[in-house]
Amino acid sequence: MEENTPSLQQQLLEAGVHFGHLKKKWNPKMLPYIFAEKKGIHIIDLNKTVESLQEAASALKSIAKSGKKIMYVATKKQAKEIVMDAAKLVNMPFATERWLGGMLTNFSTIRKSVKKMQGIEKMLSDGTFENITKKERLSLSRDRDKMDKVLGGISQLARVPAALFIVDISHEHIALAEARRLNITTFGMVDTNSDPTKVDFPVPSNDDATKSIAIITSYITAAIAEGLAERASEKEEVVEEDENSDKKSRKFELETEEERSARRSRGGGTNPPKRRTPMAGGGGRRPPHRR
Repeated sequence: MEENTPSLQQQLLEAGVHFGHLKKKWNPKMLPYIFAEKKGIHIIDLNKTVESLQEAASALKSIAKSGKKIMYVATKKQAKEIVMDAAKLVNMPFATERWLGGMLTNFSTIRKSVKKMQGIEKMLSDGTFENITKKERLSLSRDRDKMDKVLGGISQLARVPAALFIVDISHEHIALAEARRLNITTFGMVDTNSDPTKVDFPVPSNDDATKSIAIITSYITAAIAEGLAERASEKEEVVEEDENSDKKSRKFELETEEERSARRSRGGGTNPPKRRTPMAGGGGRRPPHRR
Protein backbone atom coordinates (compact mmCIF):
# COMPACT_ATOMS: atom_id res chain seq x y z
CA MET A 1 0.00 0.00 0.00
CA GLU A 2 1.32 3.39 -0.91
CA GLU A 3 0.55 6.04 1.64
CA ASN A 4 1.89 9.54 2.18
CA THR A 5 3.59 9.28 5.58
CA PRO A 6 2.76 12.81 6.88
CA SER A 7 -0.95 12.47 6.04
CA LEU A 8 -1.04 9.03 7.61
CA GLN A 9 0.64 10.41 10.73
CA GLN A 10 -1.94 13.18 10.84
CA GLN A 11 -4.78 10.65 10.62
CA LEU A 12 -3.23 8.56 13.42
CA LEU A 13 -2.78 11.69 15.55
CA GLU A 14 -6.41 12.73 15.07
CA ALA A 15 -7.59 9.21 15.98
CA GLY A 16 -5.63 9.29 19.25
CA VAL A 17 -3.39 6.36 18.31
CA HIS A 18 -0.50 7.98 20.23
CA PHE A 19 -2.16 7.84 23.67
CA GLY A 20 -0.70 5.08 25.84
CA HIS A 21 -1.43 3.92 29.39
CA LEU A 22 -0.44 5.46 32.70
CA LYS A 23 3.29 5.38 33.41
CA LYS A 24 2.82 3.06 36.39
CA LYS A 25 1.20 0.43 34.09
CA TRP A 26 3.85 0.43 31.40
CA ASN A 27 5.88 -2.52 30.15
CA PRO A 28 9.62 -1.65 29.99
CA LYS A 29 9.94 -3.55 26.69
CA MET A 30 7.80 -0.83 25.06
CA LEU A 31 10.52 1.76 25.73
CA PRO A 32 11.72 1.92 22.05
CA TYR A 33 8.20 2.87 20.98
CA ILE A 34 7.55 5.59 23.58
CA PHE A 35 8.10 9.19 22.53
CA ALA A 36 7.51 11.02 25.82
CA GLU A 37 5.50 11.20 29.03
CA LYS A 38 2.75 13.79 29.53
CA LYS A 39 0.79 14.19 32.76
CA GLY A 40 1.68 10.67 33.86
CA ILE A 41 0.62 9.12 30.51
CA HIS A 42 3.03 7.65 27.98
CA ILE A 43 2.90 9.03 24.43
CA ILE A 44 3.61 6.54 21.62
CA ASP A 45 6.05 7.59 18.87
CA LEU A 46 3.89 7.80 15.73
CA ASN A 47 6.97 7.51 13.49
CA LYS A 48 7.48 4.02 14.89
CA THR A 49 3.76 3.30 14.52
CA VAL A 50 3.80 4.24 10.82
CA GLU A 51 6.90 2.09 10.16
CA SER A 52 5.44 -0.90 12.01
CA LEU A 53 2.02 -0.49 10.38
CA GLN A 54 3.44 -0.40 6.86
CA GLU A 55 5.66 -3.41 7.56
CA ALA A 56 2.71 -5.38 8.95
CA ALA A 57 0.47 -4.34 6.03
CA SER A 58 3.09 -5.48 3.50
CA ALA A 59 3.41 -8.89 5.18
CA LEU A 60 -0.37 -9.35 5.40
CA LYS A 61 -0.76 -8.37 1.75
CA SER A 62 1.76 -11.07 0.80
CA ILE A 63 -0.08 -13.71 2.89
CA ALA A 64 -3.44 -12.77 1.35
CA LYS A 65 -1.94 -12.85 -2.14
CA SER A 66 -0.73 -16.42 -1.52
CA GLY A 67 -4.32 -17.48 -0.83
CA LYS A 68 -3.88 -18.22 2.89
CA LYS A 69 -6.34 -17.21 5.60
CA ILE A 70 -5.80 -14.42 8.15
CA MET A 71 -7.91 -14.58 11.32
CA TYR A 72 -9.09 -11.43 13.11
CA VAL A 73 -9.26 -11.65 16.91
CA ALA A 74 -10.87 -8.98 19.11
CA THR A 75 -13.28 -9.74 21.97
CA LYS A 76 -13.14 -6.28 23.59
CA LYS A 77 -16.46 -4.46 23.60
CA GLN A 78 -15.15 -1.40 21.72
CA ALA A 79 -13.44 -3.53 19.03
CA LYS A 80 -16.01 -6.27 18.29
CA GLU A 81 -18.11 -4.66 15.58
CA ILE A 82 -15.19 -2.86 13.91
CA VAL A 83 -13.16 -6.06 13.57
CA MET A 84 -16.13 -8.23 12.54
CA ASP A 85 -17.13 -5.81 9.76
CA ALA A 86 -13.52 -5.60 8.53
CA ALA A 87 -13.13 -9.40 8.46
CA LYS A 88 -16.40 -9.84 6.55
CA LEU A 89 -15.29 -7.20 4.04
CA VAL A 90 -12.35 -9.40 2.92
CA ASN A 91 -14.05 -12.75 3.66
CA MET A 92 -11.65 -13.71 6.46
CA PRO A 93 -12.40 -15.70 9.65
CA PHE A 94 -12.84 -13.87 12.95
CA ALA A 95 -13.41 -14.39 16.68
CA THR A 96 -15.17 -11.44 18.34
CA GLU A 97 -17.39 -12.95 21.05
CA ARG A 98 -15.27 -15.32 23.08
CA TRP A 99 -12.06 -17.18 22.45
CA LEU A 100 -12.68 -20.86 23.03
CA GLY A 101 -9.69 -22.60 24.58
CA GLY A 102 -8.17 -24.87 21.94
CA MET A 103 -9.69 -23.02 19.00
CA LEU A 104 -6.34 -23.46 17.23
CA THR A 105 -4.50 -26.16 19.19
CA ASN A 106 -7.57 -28.44 19.22
CA PHE A 107 -8.92 -27.38 15.85
CA SER A 108 -10.30 -30.81 14.88
CA THR A 109 -12.72 -30.78 17.86
CA ILE A 110 -13.78 -27.22 17.06
CA ARG A 111 -14.50 -28.31 13.46
CA LYS A 112 -16.83 -31.03 14.80
CA SER A 113 -18.81 -28.38 16.68
CA VAL A 114 -18.96 -26.24 13.53
CA LYS A 115 -20.25 -29.21 11.50
CA LYS A 116 -22.87 -29.90 14.17
CA MET A 117 -24.03 -26.27 13.95
CA GLN A 118 -24.16 -26.46 10.14
CA GLY A 119 -26.12 -29.72 10.38
CA ILE A 120 -28.78 -28.08 12.60
CA GLU A 121 -28.99 -25.13 10.18
CA LYS A 122 -29.52 -27.48 7.25
CA MET A 123 -32.26 -29.42 9.05
CA LEU A 124 -34.03 -26.20 10.05
CA SER A 125 -33.99 -24.92 6.47
CA ASP A 126 -34.98 -28.12 4.60
CA GLY A 127 -38.01 -28.90 6.78
CA THR A 128 -36.56 -31.97 8.53
CA PHE A 129 -37.68 -30.61 11.92
CA GLU A 130 -41.35 -30.49 10.95
CA ASN A 131 -41.83 -33.96 12.41
CA ILE A 132 -40.50 -33.08 15.88
CA THR A 133 -42.22 -31.17 18.67
CA LYS A 134 -42.17 -27.40 18.99
CA LYS A 135 -40.20 -27.63 22.24
CA GLU A 136 -37.44 -29.73 20.63
CA ARG A 137 -37.31 -27.37 17.66
CA LEU A 138 -36.90 -24.33 19.96
CA SER A 139 -34.18 -26.11 21.93
CA LEU A 140 -32.19 -26.91 18.77
CA SER A 141 -32.64 -23.36 17.49
CA ARG A 142 -31.23 -21.97 20.74
CA ASP A 143 -28.26 -24.34 20.53
CA ARG A 144 -27.65 -23.24 16.96
CA ASP A 145 -27.77 -19.55 17.94
CA LYS A 146 -25.33 -20.08 20.81
CA MET A 147 -22.86 -21.93 18.60
CA ASP A 148 -23.24 -19.40 15.80
CA LYS A 149 -22.40 -16.55 18.18
CA VAL A 150 -19.05 -18.12 19.07
CA LEU A 151 -18.25 -20.22 15.98
CA GLY A 152 -20.01 -18.31 13.21
CA GLY A 153 -16.85 -16.38 12.35
CA ILE A 154 -14.85 -19.55 11.68
CA SER A 155 -17.61 -21.64 10.04
CA GLN A 156 -15.87 -21.47 6.63
CA LEU A 157 -12.37 -22.09 8.03
CA ALA A 158 -11.29 -25.55 6.83
CA ARG A 159 -7.81 -25.50 8.38
CA VAL A 160 -5.72 -23.53 10.86
CA PRO A 161 -5.14 -19.95 9.59
CA ALA A 162 -1.72 -18.76 8.41
CA ALA A 163 -1.80 -15.59 10.51
CA LEU A 164 -3.64 -13.83 13.34
CA PHE A 165 -4.40 -10.11 13.61
CA ILE A 166 -5.04 -9.33 17.28
CA VAL A 167 -6.41 -6.19 18.92
CA ASP A 168 -4.86 -5.94 22.42
CA ILE A 169 -2.45 -8.84 22.82
CA SER A 170 -2.71 -8.68 26.64
CA HIS A 171 -6.47 -9.20 26.54
CA GLU A 172 -6.19 -11.97 23.92
CA HIS A 173 -3.30 -13.75 25.62
CA ILE A 174 -4.84 -17.24 25.16
CA ALA A 175 -5.19 -16.77 21.39
CA LEU A 176 -1.64 -15.43 21.22
CA ALA A 177 -0.27 -18.37 23.23
CA GLU A 178 -2.00 -20.90 20.94
CA ALA A 179 -0.72 -19.14 17.81
CA ARG A 180 2.86 -19.10 19.13
CA ARG A 181 2.62 -22.78 20.04
CA LEU A 182 1.63 -23.62 16.43
CA ASN A 183 4.17 -21.17 14.90
CA ILE A 184 1.38 -19.09 13.35
CA THR A 185 2.48 -15.59 12.28
CA THR A 186 1.02 -12.96 14.61
CA PHE A 187 0.17 -9.30 14.06
CA GLY A 188 -1.14 -7.15 16.88
CA MET A 189 -1.99 -3.72 18.22
CA VAL A 190 0.39 -3.28 21.15
CA ASP A 191 -0.23 -0.63 23.83
CA THR A 192 2.34 0.62 26.37
CA ASN A 193 1.22 -2.00 28.94
CA SER A 194 2.00 -4.99 26.65
CA ASP A 195 5.10 -6.95 25.65
CA PRO A 196 5.83 -6.32 21.94
CA THR A 197 8.33 -9.20 21.76
CA LYS A 198 5.47 -11.72 21.98
CA VAL A 199 4.18 -10.70 18.52
CA ASP A 200 5.93 -11.19 15.19
CA PHE A 201 4.65 -7.84 13.85
CA PRO A 202 3.78 -5.45 16.71
CA VAL A 203 2.01 -2.18 15.85
CA PRO A 204 2.49 0.26 18.77
CA SER A 205 -0.89 1.94 19.18
CA ASN A 206 -3.75 2.78 21.49
CA ASP A 207 -5.80 -0.44 21.68
CA ASP A 208 -8.61 0.99 23.83
CA ALA A 209 -10.04 3.90 21.78
CA THR A 210 -12.60 3.04 19.11
CA LYS A 211 -11.17 5.51 16.58
CA SER A 212 -7.65 4.15 17.04
CA ILE A 213 -8.80 0.54 16.58
CA ALA A 214 -10.83 1.55 13.52
CA ILE A 215 -7.99 3.32 11.67
CA ILE A 216 -5.41 0.55 12.30
CA THR A 217 -7.88 -2.21 11.37
CA SER A 218 -8.96 -0.30 8.26
CA TYR A 219 -5.34 0.10 7.07
CA ILE A 220 -4.62 -3.59 7.65
CA THR A 221 -7.82 -4.64 5.88
CA ALA A 222 -7.05 -2.45 2.87
CA ALA A 223 -3.67 -4.21 2.53
CA ILE A 224 -5.35 -7.63 2.66
CA ALA A 225 -7.92 -6.53 0.06
CA GLU A 226 -5.11 -5.36 -2.21
CA GLY A 227 -3.36 -8.74 -1.91
CA LEU A 228 -6.60 -10.57 -2.74
CA ALA A 229 -7.19 -8.31 -5.77
CA GLU A 230 -3.69 -9.02 -7.11
CA ARG A 231 -4.24 -12.74 -6.65
CA ALA A 232 -7.52 -12.56 -8.59
CA SER A 233 -5.92 -10.59 -11.46
CA GLU A 234 -3.04 -13.11 -11.71
CA LYS A 235 -5.56 -15.95 -11.92
CA GLU A 236 -7.37 -14.16 -14.76
CA GLU A 237 -4.07 -13.74 -16.64
CA VAL A 238 -3.31 -17.46 -16.27
CA VAL A 239 -6.79 -18.36 -17.55
CA GLU A 240 -6.35 -16.03 -20.56
CA GLU A 241 -2.95 -17.57 -21.36
CA ASP A 242 -4.46 -21.06 -21.21
CA GLU A 243 -7.30 -20.00 -23.51
CA ASN A 244 -4.87 -18.45 -26.00
CA SER A 245 -2.71 -21.59 -26.03
CA ASP A 246 -5.82 -23.74 -26.61
CA LYS A 247 -6.85 -21.51 -29.50
CA LYS A 248 -3.37 -21.77 -31.07
CA SER A 249 -3.35 -25.56 -30.76
CA ARG A 250 -6.83 -25.82 -32.32
CA LYS A 251 -5.76 -23.50 -35.15
CA PHE A 252 -2.68 -25.65 -35.80
CA GLU A 253 -4.81 -28.81 -35.87
CA LEU A 254 -7.22 -27.22 -38.37
CA GLU A 255 -4.36 -26.06 -40.62
CA THR A 256 -2.82 -29.53 -40.54
CA GLU A 257 -6.16 -31.11 -41.43
CA GLU A 258 -6.57 -28.67 -44.33
CA GLU A 259 -3.11 -29.58 -45.70
CA ARG A 260 -3.99 -33.29 -45.56
CA SER A 261 -7.26 -32.66 -47.40
CA ALA A 262 -5.42 -30.65 -50.08
CA ARG A 263 -2.94 -33.51 -50.67
CA ARG A 264 -5.76 -36.01 -50.98
CA SER A 265 -7.58 -33.82 -53.52
CA ARG A 266 -4.38 -33.64 -55.66
CA GLY A 267 -4.33 -37.42 -55.72
CA GLY A 268 -1.12 -37.64 -53.80
CA GLY A 269 -2.64 -39.41 -50.90
CA THR A 270 -1.06 -39.39 -47.53
CA ASN A 271 1.73 -41.88 -48.42
CA PRO A 272 4.85 -40.74 -50.37
CA PRO A 273 5.38 -42.31 -53.87
CA LYS A 274 7.33 -45.59 -53.93
CA ARG A 275 10.82 -45.56 -55.41
CA ARG A 276 11.26 -47.85 -58.43
CA THR A 277 13.99 -50.49 -58.11
CA PRO A 278 15.86 -51.93 -61.17
CA MET A 279 14.74 -55.41 -62.27
CA ALA A 280 17.20 -58.28 -62.26
CA GLY A 281 18.72 -59.00 -65.68
CA GLY A 282 17.09 -55.99 -67.23
CA GLY A 283 17.42 -52.29 -67.71
CA GLY A 284 19.76 -51.50 -64.83
CA ARG A 285 23.38 -50.53 -65.32
CA ARG A 286 25.89 -53.39 -65.14
CA PRO A 287 28.64 -53.20 -62.56
CA PRO A 288 32.13 -52.72 -63.97
CA HIS A 289 34.02 -55.98 -64.92
CA ARG A 290 36.67 -56.92 -62.41
CA ARG A 291 39.73 -58.80 -63.54
